[in-house]
Amino acid sequence: MADHVQGLAQLEILCKQLYETTDTAVRLQAEKALVEFTNSPDCLSKCQLLLERGSSSYSQLLAATCLSKLVSRTSNPLPLEQRIDIRNYVLNYLATRPKLAAFVTQALIQLYARITKLGWFDCQKDDYVFRNVIADVTRFLQDSVEHCIIGVTILSQLTNEINQVACALLPQADTTHPLTKHRKIASSFRDSSLFDIFTLSCNLLKQASGKNLNLNDESQHGLLMQLLKLSYNCLNFDFIGTSTDESSDDLCTVQIPTSWRSAFLDSSTLQLFFNLYHSLPPSLSPLVLSCLVQIASVRRSLFNNAERAKFLSHLVDGVKRILANPQCLPDPNNYHEFCRLLARLKSNYQLGELVKVENYPEVIRLIANFTVTSLQHWEFAPNSVHYLLSLWQRLAASVPYVKATEPHLLETYTPEVTKAYITSRLESVHVILRDGLEDPLDDAGLVQQQLDQLSTIGRCEYEKTCALLVQLFDQAAQTYQELLQSTNSSAVDVTVQEGRLTWLVYIIGAVIGGRVSFASTDEQDAMDGELVCRVLQLMNLTDSRLAQAGNERLELAMLSFFEQFRKIYIGDQVQKSSKLYRRLSEVLGLNDETMVLSVFIGKIITNLKYWGQCEPITSKTLQLLNDLSLGYPLSVRKLVKLSAVQFMLNNHTSEHFSFLGVNNQSNLSDMRCRTTFYTALGRLLMVDLGEDEDQFEQFMLPLTAAFEAVAQMLSTNTFNEQEAKRTLVGLVRDLRGIAFAFNAKTSFMMLFDWIYPAYMPILQRAIELWYHDPACTTPVLKLMAELVHNRSQRLQFDVSSPNGILLFRETSKMITTYGNRILTLGEVPKEQVYSVKLKGVSVCFAMLKAVLSGNYVNFGVFRLYGDDALDNALQTFIKLLLSIPHSDLLDYPKLSQSFYSLLEVLTQDHMNFIASLEPHVVMYILSSISEGLTALDTMVCTGCCSSLDHIVTYLFKQLSRSTKKRPAPMASDDRFLHIMQQHPEMIQQMLSTVLNIIIFEDCRNQWSMSRPLLGLILLNEKYFADLRNSIVSSQPPEKQQAMHLCFENLMEGIERNLLTKNRDRFTQNLSVFRREVNDSMKNSTYGVNSNDMMS
Repeated sequence: MADHVQGLAQLEILCKQLYETTDTAVRLQAEKALVEFTNSPDCLSKCQLLLERGSSSYSQLLAATCLSKLVSRTSNPLPLEQRIDIRNYVLNYLATRPKLAAFVTQALIQLYARITKLGWFDCQKDDYVFRNVIADVTRFLQDSVEHCIIGVTILSQLTNEINQVACALLPQADTTHPLTKHRKIASSFRDSSLFDIFTLSCNLLKQASGKNLNLNDESQHGLLMQLLKLSYNCLNFDFIGTSTDESSDDLCTVQIPTSWRSAFLDSSTLQLFFNLYHSLPPSLSPLVLSCLVQIASVRRSLFNNAERAKFLSHLVDGVKRILANPQCLPDPNNYHEFCRLLARLKSNYQLGELVKVENYPEVIRLIANFTVTSLQHWEFAPNSVHYLLSLWQRLAASVPYVKATEPHLLETYTPEVTKAYITSRLESVHVILRDGLEDPLDDAGLVQQQLDQLSTIGRCEYEKTCALLVQLFDQAAQTYQELLQSTNSSAVDVTVQEGRLTWLVYIIGAVIGGRVSFASTDEQDAMDGELVCRVLQLMNLTDSRLAQAGNERLELAMLSFFEQFRKIYIGDQVQKSSKLYRRLSEVLGLNDETMVLSVFIGKIITNLKYWGQCEPITSKTLQLLNDLSLGYPLSVRKLVKLSAVQFMLNNHTSEHFSFLGVNNQSNLSDMRCRTTFYTALGRLLMVDLGEDEDQFEQFMLPLTAAFEAVAQMLSTNTFNEQEAKRTLVGLVRDLRGIAFAFNAKTSFMMLFDWIYPAYMPILQRAIELWYHDPACTTPVLKLMAELVHNRSQRLQFDVSSPNGILLFRETSKMITTYGNRILTLGEVPKEQVYSVKLKGVSVCFAMLKAVLSGNYVNFGVFRLYGDDALDNALQTFIKLLLSIPHSDLLDYPKLSQSFYSLLEVLTQDHMNFIASLEPHVVMYILSSISEGLTALDTMVCTGCCSSLDHIVTYLFKQLSRSTKKRPAPMASDDRFLHIMQQHPEMIQQMLSTVLNIIIFEDCRNQWSMSRPLLGLILLNEKYFADLRNSIVSSQPPEKQQAMHLCFENLMEGIERNLLTKNRDRFTQNLSVFRREVNDSMKNSTYGVNSNDMMS
């Protein structure tokens, strides 16, 4: 006993050190000791002692968290009786100690929720022992306020816990399918308990609101807080397993089950929450509004038309009441949630339904006034404006389609909203400068989002929008011009006008981009012309001053404007008789599209000349050039004829374009924009290049000179390494752009002959020298990956040319050189492992995949002539693969995509190589396929299915051959068969994985999944039969016959072979099977519990 007491005292000291000490070393020591305690065999009994006798709250917290880990562990789980005992003990502990520290109560409730969730399907004497949650909580609700809070928190935490997909917390029986297990528990909880919990929370809220509560009393305030959280968790439950991404907030529909209809048809539920909002203080009312947002988003199909109209009427009345009594809205949390509520009015209901609501004219007036006021107070809660603009955007977009006879009044109020937005942004400029506030223009994402919304809102009553923009623009431009001409103007005044003009240019670009061809009139195009003329005149003014000064934000706004203008008015589909072009001709003398394109190119060259060191402007300018080079063929031909474009094609050097210089001080990674530049130039060059090698050589002169300079540097022992790296990285980025653009055989062959064999050794040497510097190797590897990519069949060598084989040799050499050297780096810190190692490995995998599937090399000749290039490349691939943990393969998306697509090619065309690998390598590859089958990335999942199909087909053929007494197979085939026979569980697990995904999950690539499934079944017929029986027997008795029939129909007419005709029939059967099984299970409340077979 003394030992126990001494042990407890020691644990309490460790807890104190863990949670209180400021000394990192002491804390780490305590953490290490407590981890050992958690893993010790007597942890359970010691946790109970800590709860019983521990004198500090920290030791109670330790006990609760340790118990949570014990009940969640996947290996050696606790027996059922023990878990029931822990559950009962926790409930009694909470009931007898209502005044524990809040974090201890929270940890114990979390423990109860975890045990309940994980044991949801556990039975004892035909009773689901962990499902009596409401009975467990009732005794708390009948006691003191503190007990009530605990009871409500238990329900709230449980609802939250069951709604969360927590892969790490699921039992071993289902680690391969956490989502399946989670959905079964969540669906069962939804059907059996959730509505009762929601009803209980509403009834308790009604009782509380009926009493005169003293909300200054902490416990009564706490009780209401927990009740509102509980209601919100019930309404926020993932009812149908879609796990909506919270970032797509405005698209959300709450999929309330039909059995809940009564709660929403009865207006008292809605009324309850509106009344609570008005009676509760701002510390609680935001939660009420969160509940109302969810209620407003209830799926439309829950009601018939009359019921929906009635529900909407009550909802709009409630909104009107809040707007008429706005005392609580100045609270930022209330304001934010109320803006979300307004947005849901239109995302879930149609304008035609809204206008029929009795108070619509009054409500739309109040909403417009509220929006205008909100926009004018731009500094208050800027993140909430999105929801208001979203409401008006959707209202404005609906105007052409509304059929109702009642007036929608948007022609009155939308211009007010547009005006408020524009004027408030202009007025903000002066205040931001004066007070040194954060400028919203620096948040490009937010500005773009708001402009997208404004583009639709501003197009409603466009005449008024244009008149306002013209008036404001003329005022700002005139003032700006006067300030520039004045000798005593202050810099601040100039900056204010530039800020105002920046907003106006952004907004003009946005409203032009909002033009919808079928809804536009000649008058609107003429108005666009007025706006475009003004921006181009401003551009002429600012460009003329660039030698002295420029404004980066204004330039970025100009580029945004040009991008919108290009999308709408440049291209074959635009009517050249458009009123816009007529106006440009009258004012600026731009008579046709060619002249307008020359303005674009002039601006691009000006920007590259003056803003070469400003990365945001350079990259956006080059993106505009790239978009122009991708345009309609006729527009691109006009572009190439321009003298400015010819100038670029003949003078692409750092002398004319400073961003191409290599002696500046920027990072190597800042040269990415060079690839975009050369991609655009490459496309423009190709228009008239044809077979003109002289023109190509002329174009390549600057790059030839750069390669010669690098070669010269590398040939001497003492060279400036930094300069060599910069020159090389710039060069390979340029070449990659050209290689990407040259997607025709003639032009690509010119490039190939230029680079091979003359310059290939330089690339190989760079990899040897600087393999440890990813800023240098990644661009080189990416260039090589681009060169070997047979894009648009551009790599077609003549029959007498050995170039395909020579190109593969170079590829093999580069992969081998890089792979062998990168493996010598040893242990790389976790935070650097991707940039230093995995990124390069990923590009090597992509390169190998491109060359193996390019169809320009006959790989059989390598072994025939004793050339080890293919073997070297494949062996390096295996070495690199084995140096990567499984988790990393799936954690880094680019790595997983390149690996799984390479594996697909290897299993398809080089299965003999896979079959010859060592057993541990084969197992590594198979387990990576097994894990990839459940990946969230559909590309990865599809690649795994395809690889698995090739492996299974190969195995099936080998087995068929061995039973037919064909000539003896190769030793490698025998070995592969032997490995598979030694480890049947690997293939069996994949069979159960694929079947499980098809039956129980949202299978997005059913066709791909069906292809390997037939082979898996034919290789494991006995296991499949057991699996089928397990699934059938887990169904309720009345469903078992139907499920058995589904499986019978699945294999009907299927023969024991893997011929295409047989596979196609199986795929068709599988589609029917999946539909029938889903229909059968939708009507079942039991959920499928076949986890034993699914492990």
